[in-house]
Amino acid sequence: MKVLIADDELRLRKVVSLHLKKSGFEVIEAGNGKQAIDIAQECMPDVIVLDVMMPEMTGLEACKALKALPELTSVPIILLTAMADSEDVKKGHEAGADAYLTKPFSPKELIDIIKKKSQ
Repeated sequence: MKVLIADDELRLRKVVSLHLKKSGFEVIEAGNGKQAIDIAQECMPDVIVLDVMMPEMTGLEACKALKALPELTSVPIILLTAMADSEDVKKGHEAGADAYLTKPFSPKELIDIIKKKSQ
């Protein structure tokens, strides 16, 4: 299974990538929302994990854009963010996110969500 991770924080992206690879996932990385859209169209991931606060294009904007693309509309998107307010969660779901996970998070929890959403 191919997972695209978009987060502008390189260290966090590498940690998440390492955990996912250990669990048998193929991982593709992007540094911002715009890159995530370009890479997703090229690589057709099975699941997309987006940070919300990123430069150039936020995760919410990227989520809306990805869900608007016919070839990617059914790809599950998980928002992984420090923004834990109920209003933020609401905005995430309104943008089209299939799941919302707040930082700090458990890598096992993220893996479980990825597996559940990709079925």
